[in-house]
Amino acid sequence: MSIKMPVKFHGSYRVAVRHGGFERKEICQKLSLIALSGKPKAASESDPGDGPAPSYQITYYTFGCKRMVEGKLKENAEDRLVFDADGKEYEFTPSETAC
Repeated sequence: MSIKMPVKFHGSYRVAVRHGGFERKEICQKLSLIALSGKPKAASESDPGDGPAPSYQITYYTFGCKRMVEGKLKENAEDRLVFDADGKEYEFTPSETAC
C-alpha cells in the first residue's frame, strides 16, 4: 500500500499522540516512513498473543530528539496519516509552521 499524503524530509508536520484519553500535540520535522517486510519476528521478540505485526517504521524529530516507532497504518489520506503503535495512536498532518 502506498502512502497518499506527500511526505517531504524537510517538511514540518503536526503529530498528535493519543493514549488513554490524553492527547499530546507537537511540531515535528524530518518525517520518514519505511515499509516493513511481512517477515515473522523471532520467538524471543514477540509473544504469540501479540496483535497484528507493525507495517511501518516511523522516524521523526521533535525538539531535536529523534523518535522511532513501529506501527500499523490505520488511516491513509492525502491530508493525514494515522498509525497504531504500542497502544498509542500517532496522527501526522502537514503543518504550515516553518521550523
